[in-house]
Amino acid sequence: TNQTKRANTKQIKQNKQTMGNSGSSSLPPLQAVSNCDTARFMGTWFVIGVKPTAFETTCSNAVERYSWLQDSKKNDIKIDFQYNNKDPIVSPLKSMPQKGWIQGDDKSNSGLWKVSPFPPIKMPYLIIEVDDTNYDYCVIGYPNRAYCWIMSRTPQMKDELYEELTKRLQEKHQYDLKGLRRVPQQWTKDERTKRGLEKEIPDQMLLTNQ
Repeated sequence: TNQTKRANTKQIKQNKQTMGNSGSSSLPPLQAVSNCDTARFMGTWFVIGVKPTAFETTCSNAVERYSWLQDSKKNDIKIDFQYNNKDPIVSPLKSMPQKGWIQGDDKSNSGLWKVSPFPPIKMPYLIIEVDDTNYDYCVIGYPNRAYCWIMSRTPQMKDELYEELTKRLQEKHQYDLKGLRRVPQQWTKDERTKRGLEKEIPDQMLLTNQ
C-alpha cells in the first residue's frame, strides 16, 4: 500500500547515514576469512543471532537466500531477505531484497563483499567465520562492529556452537556483544510450506503442538 511504502521510505531515510557509514573506530581492521567458496556459500541461511540494524530489532523467523549471478554485468549476488516483523508467524512478513558485490580478483573465493539493502547504500559485508567443512554456519561482521549476523543452514543451532561463535566475536574480532539478540525461529508445518522451506527445515524442528 502507499502508506506502507511511505513508512518504509521514511525508515530508510532515517537509517541511510548509519548504515552507509562503516564509522570511525580505534579497533584493528576486521578480518574476513581467507577462503570462502562462493558456490558453497549460496543457498538458504537462517539468522540465529544478530547485533541488529534498525530493521531487525524485533525480527523473528529471519531467513536469507543467496543466489550467485555469475553472468551478471551488474551485481554478483541476489539476496532474498524475509522475516516476521515481531512475533514468529503471526506478525507481518517483511521482505527486503538486496544486492551483493564480491570483492577481490577471484569472485569464486572471497570473504569480502559489499551489500546494498537499498540504493545508493553499499555496506561492507565481511564473512568473518565460516564452517569450511560443511558450510553449516557463518558469521558476518561489520568494520566498526556495530552489526553482526550469526547464521545457520537450519533454524536451530546448538547452544555450544552459538556460545563458541559469540566467544570468537569477542576475543578474535574485538566485538562488544551489547545488543546482540537471539532471533526467534519458530516454525509450523504450514509456515514452512508458506515460506517454501520444506527442504531446509526438518520435521523435528517444527513446533510439536501444531
